[in-house]
Amino acid sequence: MKSSSGTRFAFLVLSLFAVQSLCVYAGSFHKDVKIHWGDGRGKIHDNEGKLLSLSLDKSSGSGFQSHDEFLYGKAEVQMKLVPGNSAGTVTTFYLKSPGTTWDEIDFEFLGNISGHPYTLHTNVYTKGSGDKEQQFHLWFDPTREFHTYCITWNPERIIFTVDGIPIREFKNSESIGIPFPKNQPMRLYASLWEAEHWATRGGLEKTDWSKAPFTAFYRNYNVEGCVWANGKSSCPANSPWFTQKLDQRGLNRVKWAQSKYMVYNYCTDKKRFPKGVPAVCT
Repeated sequence: MKSSSGTRFAFLVLSLFAVQSLCVYAGSFHKDVKIHWGDGRGKIHDNEGKLLSLSLDKSSGSGFQSHDEFLYGKAEVQMKLVPGNSAGTVTTFYLKSPGTTWDEIDFEFLGNISGHPYTLHTNVYTKGSGDKEQQFHLWFDPTREFHTYCITWNPERIIFTVDGIPIREFKNSESIGIPFPKNQPMRLYASLWEAEHWATRGGLEKTDWSKAPFTAFYRNYNVEGCVWANGKSSCPANSPWFTQKLDQRGLNRVKWAQSKYMVYNYCTDKKRFPKGVPAVCT
C-alpha cells in the first residue's frame, strides 16, 4: 500500500522530534549494576560495560539491578528484544522499592508469536497498588535494532518515552486524593522471565521452549537521579529532568502515540470500572 503525502509528512515530523529529543548518557554496567539472578544467564560483553544480555531458558530467567537507590530520577537504556517466537516471555526495565507496600514504575515488553507485535505494558504502583495499565504496539520492530526507553520521575509527573517520543504522562494528582510515588526510594531493575500463563493473549499462546535460550540485549544504560543514602537523597545540581514537563509539542506526541498505537487504556475500561473510571482519568 502506498503511503499518502500526509502520512509521510507525519513520520518526517516524528523522526525530527525523536532526533531532537533523544539523549543517552552512557553509564557502565560494570560500575552501576549487578546481575543479581540467573546463574550466569546475564552477561556483560565488553570491558567498558556498555552491552549486557539477559537470557531465559526453561530452568531460569535472569536480571540485573542498580547498586544505588533513587528518590526521583531519569533512567534510560537502549534495548533489543527477543526476536522470532517470543510468546510467554516478558522483558523489563523498571523502578521498584522493596516491601509489601512498594512503589513501582514499569516498562514491560510482552512477547508474541512470530509475525505478531510485542505489547509494551506500562504501569505505576503506589503503596502496592497498581491498576493503571496502558499498553501499546510500537511503530517499529523492537527486535531488529536497539531503541531507547526512558522513565523520567520527578515530584510532579512520570513521563514514559520511546526513542525520545513521550507516549504517556502520569501526573501527581494528590490534590484530588490520588497517591503518587514520592516517599520510597527505588532501584532500577531489568529482567527477562517466563510468564506464559498471562503474557501473550492472556495465556493462550504458550512458550515454545524449543526456541530457547531467549536473549534480549541492553546497552548505553544510564540513570541520573537523586541518590538515596543514609536516610536522605542527594540530587544533581540544575538537573532539567527534575522540573521537566511536556510542552505542547510533547503533549501532541502523546496524543499521536495513544491515538495510533495504544491497545489498552485502563481509563476507558468500563467493564473493569462499571461504577466509573478512576478519578485520575478525569
